[in-house]
Amino acid sequence: MNTNADLLKELRIDRSASAEPPPSRRGLWLGLLAVAVVAGLGAGGWALFGGEDGMEVQTATAAPIGATSSGAASVLDATGYVVPRRIATVSAKVTGKVREVLIEEGMRVEAGQIMATLDPIDADSARTLALSQLEAARSQAGSVQAQLKEAEVNATRLGQLVGQKLVSRQQYDQAIAVRDSLRAQLATAQRNTQVSSDSLRIADNGVDNTVVRAPFAGIIIAKSAQPGEIISPSAAGGGFTRTGIGTIVDMDSLEIEVDVNEAYIGKVQPKMPVEATLNAYPDWKIPAEVIAIIPTADRSKATVKVRIAFKQRDNRIVPDMGVRVSFLDQIKPDAAAAAPRPVGVLVPNNAVTQRPVDGKDTDVVFVVEDRKATVTPVQAGEVRGEQRVVLSGLAPGDTVVSGPPATLQDGAAIVEKNAE
Repeated sequence: MNTNADLLKELRIDRSASAEPPPSRRGLWLGLLAVAVVAGLGAGGWALFGGEDGMEVQTATAAPIGATSSGAASVLDATGYVVPRRIATVSAKVTGKVREVLIEEGMRVEAGQIMATLDPIDADSARTLALSQLEAARSQAGSVQAQLKEAEVNATRLGQLVGQKLVSRQQYDQAIAVRDSLRAQLATAQRNTQVSSDSLRIADNGVDNTVVRAPFAGIIIAKSAQPGEIISPSAAGGGFTRTGIGTIVDMDSLEIEVDVNEAYIGKVQPKMPVEATLNAYPDWKIPAEVIAIIPTADRSKATVKVRIAFKQRDNRIVPDMGVRVSFLDQIKPDAAAAAPRPVGVLVPNNAVTQRPVDGKDTDVVFVVEDRKATVTPVQAGEVRGEQRVVLSGLAPGDTVVSGPPATLQDGAAIVEKNAE
């Protein structure tokens, strides 16, 4: 029996048996195609309904004209900032090393209150020297005065004796010369005493100059120096030398400064009522009035600066706050009640543009609704500073595109940026 031959026969493939057909892959391909279609539809919907493919634009809200709490109509609107009339960076009169700083930001100080002190060693030494010089001058003046008293008595006695011819005329003349010389020396000593007294007073001022005091009452808004630093009013020491201890602001001197376009400055008058609105508190209407119109124009901006005073003081008003002001019409209450209400809304000046409508260039704005920009024809009115009056076509509260790009089309998807 051939065992190896039998084993080789068992390894042969029997091709007579029918091969089973392989499993079908059609279902797998149909599933992958369905997933791809769903993913494509989802991506298209995201881009169409709020995806990042929309044009990014800046928006603003249409505001009603003359919406002031006083009921008076606004004849001009402008923007500006709160500025202090009295502000000072307090420094020392002399150069020295800071020994102590007694202020912090937000702290209230009174006029004359000590804000900081400098190292007084040099000033104290100068005062001690001046005091010693004064005492020496006084001692010298006292000695000369005693000698002069004796010389005057001697001259008087010799004057009597020379009349009786008991002493020679020469002795009397010498006594007179000594007396007059001592008088001159006393006058010099007295002048030296006065000079030494003045030097002492200057030295006292030098000691006092090492103490930095508040020039007026106010609030500290900046602390500029620390103990151990060198301070100098002229910064002669270079970049490592401070020029001030701190900055103080008189909060009672806060006012508003706005730049009014020179084309509309004629609408502004001194003592004109104003309603101010801080950007930080948009619902707070602050009564104010025009202080003065600065009689010069800025040729680069074509504006004139106007100063406005607050009629109401509050701790919420701080320097450098942004503020919007409305110059109110100066009419009597009866006339204001009888006057027709202003029509239209205010929008940013750059929100109104021209686009072809029915084959003709027309003033339009792009109204934002459901993340789309819709071209809306409007009747544009006058320009009021950075805003423009829209007489018809818009309602208060409508959201419009500020400065619409030239490529923005009607119905285009947008992404709002910095909405106001």
